[in-house]
Amino acid sequence: MRLLYNAVFPLLLLLSLPAYLVRMVRRGNYRRDFGQRLGRYAPELRARFASGEWFWVHAVSVGEFLVALKVIDELHRRHPSWHFVVSSTTSTAHALALSKQQDWWVPVYTPIDLGSFVKRALNAVRPHAVVLVEGEMWPNFVWTCADRGIPVMLANARVSPRSARRYRKFARIARSVARHLSGVGLQEAEDAALWRTLGVAERDIAVTGSVKYDPAVEVAPPRDFRPVLDAWGIRRDEPVLVAGSTHQGEEEELLEVLRVIRERHPRARLLIAPRHVERTPEIFARLDKRGFRVARRTQNPSAPPPDVLLVDTTGELRDWYACADVVFIGKSLVGRGGQNPVEAVLAGRPVVFGPHMENFAALTRDLLAAGGAISVRDSRELGHAVSGLLADPARRKIMALDGTEALQRHRGATARTADLVERAVAAAKG
Repeated sequence: MRLLYNAVFPLLLLLSLPAYLVRMVRRGNYRRDFGQRLGRYAPELRARFASGEWFWVHAVSVGEFLVALKVIDELHRRHPSWHFVVSSTTSTAHALALSKQQDWWVPVYTPIDLGSFVKRALNAVRPHAVVLVEGEMWPNFVWTCADRGIPVMLANARVSPRSARRYRKFARIARSVARHLSGVGLQEAEDAALWRTLGVAERDIAVTGSVKYDPAVEVAPPRDFRPVLDAWGIRRDEPVLVAGSTHQGEEEELLEVLRVIRERHPRARLLIAPRHVERTPEIFARLDKRGFRVARRTQNPSAPPPDVLLVDTTGELRDWYACADVVFIGKSLVGRGGQNPVEAVLAGRPVVFGPHMENFAALTRDLLAAGGAISVRDSRELGHAVSGLLADPARRKIMALDGTEALQRHRGATARTADLVERAVAAAKG
């Protein structure tokens, strides 16, 4: 399988390169630290790697990066001498990491999964262990770590329907990678069977719960964005619907939702935070022609107040949720799979989502069973559900409390994940 992968992957990489480069350019800031994708680091960074105990934590994008922050904070609290490399794939996650780095951890880009690039990166960092957050297992990276006796763990593992199909479709290569894992920390017990079929020993599988859902741990207090709304002339008594991580097609549907809401709440405002911020100009152009006043968060405020405010910045969604009266979870109305509702729940806000929450099926069941969320079938139902919640402050408060209660089984997940890492490191040291 290793020979086959290394024969096929370079060809697939070459074929996907044009689309990959276009996406990088659209997301911006792609030149900064680009050499890190090839395993090349600046001299000052190499000098830092040359001393101390380094551990590698890989987080694909912003969501996984925020999970990684919780885990490394807990590990650093227990082991102040440990230092961490936190790698990410997307430029948005890398930019956020650069803004938050500490003297005991550094952000880098994940090396492209070609043998020479991976070896060059591992030669520079020389990690004592590797933690992969949620599910991305690059074969050459894992295989090379195994060759060097570096334990590799999968933390906060989540198996969406799409990833489960992918694992089963490419079962042979998935097994050849998964059998090298020293530990797998699962969000849900129901996923254990899949990892056993992929060759992970029963003793190496632990149900830790979700670090992202852990209500006991907060990396940093939320920023107060209320002054931003004040500057735009959005009054504190005007109801606000925040639509988080929306996908293509949902923004137009949300304008219809706003029309429905305004039948009962004529001063209601809509804040839209698209999942991919590079879509903002396109979204603005489409929405600005639909009879509403639309503004971008990064514009200088002007009167009159906007009906719709587009959040065209990254890493702020959790903090914007604190400004909401009600939150809609994106990719659940148009599209498929849904986005993570936990940050909205932890912000103490009632949550509404569409019929497509397959990527968070277990969490969705918990929230609905507890009364901490509402599921709707279409945009009209969404409008009526939000309108009803805006008219009933007591129900909003009860829903928020019930949603938080539904997360309690994940309390302590961060500590349990740190325990898993410690056990694998201790086992590797013999």
